[in-house]
Amino acid sequence: MMKSPLLSLLLSLPLAAQDLPSIDAMKTAADAFLGSLDDAKRGKAAFAFDSDQRENFRFTPQTRTGLPLEEMDEAQKAAAMKLLEAALSEKGKLKAMQIITLEGVLREIEKRPEFRNPGKYYVSVFGKPGDPKGWGWKFEGHHLALNYTVAGGKEFSVTPSFYGANPGEVREGEHKGLRVLKAEDELARALVNVLLEGGKKEVVFTDKPPADILTAESRKASAPEAVGVAAADMTAAQKEALRALISEYTGRHRADLAAADLKKIEEAGFDKIRFGWAGGTKPGEAWYYRVQGPTFIMEAANTQNDANHVHAVWRDFDGDFGRDFLGEHYRQHEKDGGDH
Repeated sequence: MMKSPLLSLLLSLPLAAQDLPSIDAMKTAADAFLGSLDDAKRGKAAFAFDSDQRENFRFTPQTRTGLPLEEMDEAQKAAAMKLLEAALSEKGKLKAMQIITLEGVLREIEKRPEFRNPGKYYVSVFGKPGDPKGWGWKFEGHHLALNYTVAGGKEFSVTPSFYGANPGEVREGEHKGLRVLKAEDELARALVNVLLEGGKKEVVFTDKPPADILTAESRKASAPEAVGVAAADMTAAQKEALRALISEYTGRHRADLAAADLKKIEEAGFDKIRFGWAGGTKPGEAWYYRVQGPTFIMEAANTQNDANHVHAVWRDFDGDFGRDFLGEHYRQHEKDGGDH
């Protein structure tokens, strides 16, 4: 299986704690954020690690818990941004900020300032940052749901990870031409077209795309039916196109986190990953696709608002919210006679 030199380098990286500086950076940033708050605001932002809200995954407009940006002063907002920077790559943070900008665009289009509010993005911290038994945080609002869980100083989860864009392309006004999720669209479109050109017609599993991503806002993602073309049946060039698409999702995060996640995806069996497309393949037509491996799914849909409203999510079947390693960590902690 051919790999790019960069990917080969990333996959050679060990997963030791010292090679994951972002974990320490998240702890430092979370402590600083909480330390910037008074008791009232900390009461909104801080939760027990076992709070039901930790797995309350939502990307639609609704009432949320946590501390919203609109209730923070400038120093507190800066601390919240430092927390994002501890986890996100520059590209990932830019997309996140552009998604928040789109709330302002929707406010102008819909004339509903109380409903479309860029200040309604919420920060929540679960448990004590750095607690070896487990801690986490999330940044969530309309079309942006980022969830992080850490345990033992080296085990981490960055899923569920949801980015959305409405409008998918801004067609008028100050931000005309902005396409926040352009790469998630164009890399997948390039892959489906190269597969079709290669005679792999089965990559398009239906002409009618589903109304939205199938995993929706489920707390636990279930594996849908396997569709499309397996990586094992792709040429070397097609596999590289698939890796580029996968890397667009993992690359939302800082390099050490992205490399560790790519390594896990490869080790679970790259050749078993399938790519399937539904809908039209020309710009402007409604579409849906999914990249599905043994352990994960990446889904995107552009079907709403005349195919100008994109949802793109990355889920881990067993590892969302750190479920896979938290169970093992607690079992080991109990075996060693520790508190839990």
